[in-house]
Amino acid sequence: MSFSEPITTSGQIRNGLKKGFVIVLSSAPFGILFGAIAIDNGFSMAEAALMSAFVFGGASQLVGIELFGHHVAAWMIVLSVLAVNFRHVLYSAAVSPILGRFPLLKRGLSFFLLTDPQFAETEKREEQTPVTFAWYIAMGGVVWIGWVGNTIVGALFGSLIGDPKAIGIDVLLPVYFLGLVMGFRKRHNFLPVLVAGAVGSVVAYWVVGSPWHISVGAALGIVVAAILPPPGASDHDVKDPALETEAA
Repeated sequence: MSFSEPITTSGQIRNGLKKGFVIVLSSAPFGILFGAIAIDNGFSMAEAALMSAFVFGGASQLVGIELFGHHVAAWMIVLSVLAVNFRHVLYSAAVSPILGRFPLLKRGLSFFLLTDPQFAETEKREEQTPVTFAWYIAMGGVVWIGWVGNTIVGALFGSLIGDPKAIGIDVLLPVYFLGLVMGFRKRHNFLPVLVAGAVGSVVAYWVVGSPWHISVGAALGIVVAAILPPPGASDHDVKDPALETEAA
């Protein structure tokens, strides 16, 4: 553990708030954009804010709101949102050993707040010091409040944005996710897993279409990660002399 790491509860809360505030700033365009699109598709400001409060998933909300606007069947909307959010199943499995240390009610709240940046920051923090509920809830709470707040701002002033593509807002989401991915670049087998997921996603996009390409790319990345040797493994395994004696 670094000596500069805050070890008191107040220090953990301050660190969580700081991490969360940075994410609120970086995700503000998405929240504002969602609020504007929701209003354009016939939602009231209250409905848009409630969707952000209870769904709390930027990409899935944008997909869902677009499908609502095209009067797509409810089951298709649910399946599409599931395809986009499938990665959260993987996130949950990855952080279960961490969040499993919390009591049941705190664990449930923690999983609700599990977003892409929350997952990334939690994984990176756990490598340095054990993640506490105080840190986790401080960060996640700020992000949640910011997301709902930015949705309301977009609902109120979204008409001033005009065409998002004209000012490049449409490219912010992939750039943001790329930044999250590159935060794990020092992880073991990062490059082959990244390439497998990217190639699988692109191919699936042309074969089965959006948003299923997200789940296909994630699944292929998992398969490659499972096949590749774990950290510290070598081509010539060192045998335990005691086991060799027992076998003899």
